[in-house]
Amino acid sequence: MGNFPYDAVVFDLDGTLFDAEEGIVSSVRKAMEEMGLVIPQGAELRQVVGPPLRYSFHDLLNVPAERLDEAAERYARIFRSEGMYRYSVYPGIRTLLRVLKENGLYVALASSKPQELCEHILQVYCLRHYFDRVIGETDNHAKLGKPEMIRRALPEHYRRAAMVGDRLYDMEGAKAAGVDGIGAVYGCGSEEELRKAGADRLVSDADALRELLCPSVPAPRGFFLSMEGPDGCGKTTQANLLEKSLRQMGFELVRTREPGGCPISEKIRQIILDTENAEMCANCEALLYAASRAQHVHQVIRPAVEAGKVVLSDRFVDSSVAYQGGGREMGVEMIRQINEPAVDGMLPDATVYLAIDHDTAMKRRLSASRPDRLELESSAFHGRVQAAYEELIERDRRRFIVVSGDQPAEEIARQVLRQVLRRLEPGCEQEGESTWKES
Repeated sequence: MGNFPYDAVVFDLDGTLFDAEEGIVSSVRKAMEEMGLVIPQGAELRQVVGPPLRYSFHDLLNVPAERLDEAAERYARIFRSEGMYRYSVYPGIRTLLRVLKENGLYVALASSKPQELCEHILQVYCLRHYFDRVIGETDNHAKLGKPEMIRRALPEHYRRAAMVGDRLYDMEGAKAAGVDGIGAVYGCGSEEELRKAGADRLVSDADALRELLCPSVPAPRGFFLSMEGPDGCGKTTQANLLEKSLRQMGFELVRTREPGGCPISEKIRQIILDTENAEMCANCEALLYAASRAQHVHQVIRPAVEAGKVVLSDRFVDSSVAYQGGGREMGVEMIRQINEPAVDGMLPDATVYLAIDHDTAMKRRLSASRPDRLELESSAFHGRVQAAYEELIERDRRRFIVVSGDQPAEEIARQVLRQVLRRLEPGCEQEGESTWKES
């Protein structure tokens, strides 16, 4: 299988795929509080990440044996309703899984969590489609043990396999199962712990792990996502919420904006939006936007997409078509010609448009802060902008994701995330949608 050292890779869940510390520790704290128990002084709570939880409640937190079932039940309830939504996929893990899958390697999961919970967590974070097999315990009580779970996770036939984990249990399990152990130092286990447990290799982060498992294989192309809408539509708020969710789900994201996004373009932005430049003619304005965009594409957008990252831009060339082509009545074709060398073929893969009446949006905008030069334009100007956007959407329905901006921010965010995930991860159409919630 090419230059890949392993044709089968088994991953642990917590501390290896996910930064699980906040979700698990907060759930443990709340369970202890509900039971009226005090966490022992000096207890290092991050050590509860990895081993079966009953061990941690008993050995680390001194929960009496007769109350372990109660502790486990309380924890499970809290974790399922709150804790798991405080997980975050480690940066680089999603790209690694994609590379492994696209190159035909066998990928599995072996975790001490209950089987159905492992499946559920992977689905919530849109990762389940990367795994050929998922193995967990049958309930909250450890039964199989790590060596047996690893054996069951492996395919019937393989050339060479590895277990990737962050705790001694993973490395000891790998040895017992007869496969290599790769220690994830970025998780909750120390380098010393992993070495003593017999790790064959150690990796400092997911990028180092990808280089070990997929040597010299470049990252797949990234994704260019833009957000558009009339002034006051709530675009920046939604971009913030989308950024938070995508980062939590492990997408390596570059957040940027137009005009601006890099030092030269930000200086041009100041000129464009300065209310003292009211005499600026339409041609000058359009050319300044294009100049800012040229540098932005060259310095930020193209390098990031080619490096496999997701670029999220607050506005792009559609804004010029709408505001200068429509609002300034310069015409769509004129603006496209001006921007062709600036865009240089780097059109968004998808564009989120928040649809809302321009008058309603402008009332929101003017009540929030001091308007800039373009926001001071007449209602007729903004009406032409809205009409131009609607024409753009009609011409390119496959690219645009249209969401009503005239509804609660939380509902807008839910709809935007669901539709964006469909574009970013075509393999996870049935994952994440009904189970994701803001933490």
